[in-house]
Amino acid sequence: MASAEMMHAGADTAADSERAEHEKYMRRAIELAANNRKAPFGALLVDREQKKIMAEGWNKSSQHPAWHGEMDAINRCVEQHGKPDWGRLTLYTTAEPCSMCQSTVIWAGIPLVVFGTSVSGLLAMGWNQIGISAEEVVAKSPFRRCRVVGGVLEKECNALFVAARAK
Repeated sequence: MASAEMMHAGADTAADSERAEHEKYMRRAIELAANNRKAPFGALLVDREQKKIMAEGWNKSSQHPAWHGEMDAINRCVEQHGKPDWGRLTLYTTAEPCSMCQSTVIWAGIPLVVFGTSVSGLLAMGWNQIGISAEEVVAKSPFRRCRVVGGVLEKECNALFVAARAK
């Protein structure tokens, strides 16, 4: 095998490993979403270096309008760990963070967000959403870097939101 082919094969292996890790944690976010079947927004924060779940959350906006799954996970992380090293964390969430949640991610300095269902997908399903993507919030925040990866286990996440709308 030529060296360029070996490098490509190595890149494929790394990409497969990253995809498998994202899917593992997205499955946990889907499990967390079951805590609120009417608003199945599950989220968790993972320390990428230790491969450890730092905090979990789900939507509780019926109790407080800003208590989204991502906000719940972030608040629990602070409660459980004091001042975590946000730069080591990845946020996994069943749906793309709304502009409020993505702004909180930016302010915290979380460098990676992984989601299943997109804001545009939620809108197409009839969910009330502010039509601003997480990428748009990142683009307007030049003081922080944040990579956004969407569509992880998208069909499974979409099914959560379709089922919730049917209730």
